[in-house]
Amino acid sequence: MSNTRAVVVEAADAVEVEHERPIRALVLDVVARGSEAAVPEPAADSSGRPARTWWGVAALVGIGAVALLVRVWRLDALGFNSDEAVYAGQAAALAGNPGYVGLFPAFRAHPLLFQAILSPVFRVGDVDVAGRVVVALFGVATVFAVYLLGARLFGRRVGLLAALLVAVMPYHVVVTRQVLLDGPMVLFSTLIIYCFVRFVESERLAWFVAAGGVLGVAMLTKETSVVLAGAVYAFLALTPQIRRPVRYSLVALTAAVAVFAAHPISQALAGRAATGKSYLVWQLFRRPNHPFGFYAETVPLAIGLLVVAAALGGLWWLRRERSWRETLLLSWILVPVVFFQVWPVKGFQYLLPIVTPMAVLAARGLLSLPLPRRLSSPRLAPALRAAAVGVVVLSLLVPTWSAISRQDATTFLAGSGGVPGGRETGRWLAENTPAGSVVLTLGPSMANIIQYYGHRRSYGLSVSPNPLHRNPSYVPLPNPDWYLRHNEMQFIVWDAFSADRSPFFAERLITLARRYHGRVVHTEYVQGKDAKGFSVQIPVIVVYEVRP
Repeated sequence: MSNTRAVVVEAADAVEVEHERPIRALVLDVVARGSEAAVPEPAADSSGRPARTWWGVAALVGIGAVALLVRVWRLDALGFNSDEAVYAGQAAALAGNPGYVGLFPAFRAHPLLFQAILSPVFRVGDVDVAGRVVVALFGVATVFAVYLLGARLFGRRVGLLAALLVAVMPYHVVVTRQVLLDGPMVLFSTLIIYCFVRFVESERLAWFVAAGGVLGVAMLTKETSVVLAGAVYAFLALTPQIRRPVRYSLVALTAAVAVFAAHPISQALAGRAATGKSYLVWQLFRRPNHPFGFYAETVPLAIGLLVVAAALGGLWWLRRERSWRETLLLSWILVPVVFFQVWPVKGFQYLLPIVTPMAVLAARGLLSLPLPRRLSSPRLAPALRAAAVGVVVLSLLVPTWSAISRQDATTFLAGSGGVPGGRETGRWLAENTPAGSVVLTLGPSMANIIQYYGHRRSYGLSVSPNPLHRNPSYVPLPNPDWYLRHNEMQFIVWDAFSADRSPFFAERLITLARRYHGRVVHTEYVQGKDAKGFSVQIPVIVVYEVRP
C-alpha cells in the first residue's frame, strides 16, 4: 500500500504542475479511502514528451536577471563593514594571502565553509567586490531554489511569484550584497525545506537523509542554523499523520552530525579546540546589543509589510485548504523568530531564513486573493489579482532600489550595508603611514576595517577587559595611556558610527587624542543636511596622528 501511495502521489505531483492543488487533494483523498482511481497524465506534445511552458521558463530567467541586477548594481560604492572585513580577512588568510595572514586568525566565531569557498578569490591583492559577487550569486541561486519549493508545494505560478518576491525583497537583497554568512546559509535552508517536502511526499529515506546532510552544510556555513532542526522537530510534532520511522530520523541526524563534525575536527587538528569553547562561553554570556523589540521594528519593514499581510491573509482565506504544507512553512518561520527573539544577541540579518517560507505563503495568498462577487468575473478577476501583485512587487522594489542607491549615512546598523569612508580611510593609512604603525580605534568594528584595508594592527578602545564580555579574538587595552605614552601607538581613528553607539568611549578617545598632541591628518565626509536643511559635508571618520 505504501508503494502504491507513493506512485499515486508522484503522479499527482506531475498533474499538479499543470492543474494545481485540487487534483492533488482529490487523489490523496482517494488514496486515504483505499479506493482505486485513474490518474490523468500530463499534457504531451507530438513527440510524446510533456508540454513545456516556455513562458514560465522565460519568466524565471527574467526574474533571475532582475535578482542579479539589484544585487550587483553599484556593488563597489562602499567598502566592507566590520563583519565583511572579518570573513574576507579569514578567506584571505586561508588562501595564504601575505597581507592578511598575521592580521586575521582563521578560527574565530564561526565555521569556515563559506570562507573556504571564498578563499580562491582572495589569494592575492586587496579584494572586496569579487567576494560580494560570490555572495550575490548565492542570492540568485536562492531565488531559483524558492521557485522550486513554491512550485513543488503549490504550483508553478506560486513558485514564480515567490521567486520574484525574494528577488526584489529589501531584506534579502541588502544582505546578499555583503560578504556575510547569512546569504549562503539561506540557500541551504531553502534546500532543506525542499528535501523535506520531497520526503513527506514520497516517504523515501534518501530525501530525509539529504535534508539532514544539507542541514549539516548549513551549520558549517553558520552554526546558528542548528535552530532549523528545531523547526523540523516542531513540524513533525504538529503533524502526526506524517509517517516518520525512528530509524529515518536517526539516519538523517547522523548525516547532519557527520557533515558538521568537520568543524570541531578541524579545530582539534589545528590545536584550536579551546577557541570554539571560548566563543561558546562568550555567546552565552553576551549582553543584549539591541532592545527587545528590535526585530519587530526592523524585520517586517525589510521583508515588506504588504508581503507579511499577504502571507497572513492567505492563511486566513485559504484556511479550509490547510494541510501539512502550511504547518511546515509556519514552523520554519516561528521557530527561528522565537529563538532569536529570546536570544539576547540580535542582528539585522539573523532572521533571514524566514524569507523563503514568508515569500511562498505571500505568493499563495496573492494568487488566491478573494474578490467581491461583482468583481470575480473570469476576465476581471485575473486583472485585479495581477494589479495586487504589481502593487506588492513595487512596494518591495522601491525601498530596495533606494537602499542600494543610497551610499551616504551618518549612522550604521550592523548587517545592513557597507561603512561610508571605511575603505578610503584604510587605504589612506596603507599609503601614508609607515609599515608597522599601530592604530587605536574607538571600537573593534572600525579596527577590523582598518586592518583589512590598511594592513595596520588596530585595537579597539571599547573592548572589555572582562573575557565574558568581549569577542575572544579582540585584545583589550586596560591602560591605553601607557601604549600612547611609550609610542606603541601612533594613530587614533574616531568614527561617527561607533561614537553613536558608545558616546562614553567616543569622549574618552577624543580626550586621549588631545592629551597626546593629536593632529588631524585625514578626514572622510558624507553628504548631509544641517538643522536648517542646507546641504553640508559631515565628517564620519577622522584620523589623528599622536605623539608622546
